[in-house]
Amino acid sequence: MNDEEWNRYATNLLKVELARAGIGYDELIKRLDAIGVQESYKGLAAKINRGTFSLVFFAQCMKALEVKSVRLSE
Repeated sequence: MNDEEWNRYATNLLKVELARAGIGYDELIKRLDAIGVQESYKGLAAKINRGTFSLVFFAQCMKALEVKSVRLSE
């Protein structure tokens, strides 16, 4: 895969977990804030939609969503 494909893959992983939790960006921002991570709606949406976020940001989102494990492939 090239970098663009990896970015889409990362975006899809995060969006799947958001969908499983049944929450949108506004709720994710609140949950991130509860664990000490400040994000604006615009900044969060841009990161997720571009797929150009760090593993640290991904881990913070998983913590905020209370995800215990992430499946990387079928």
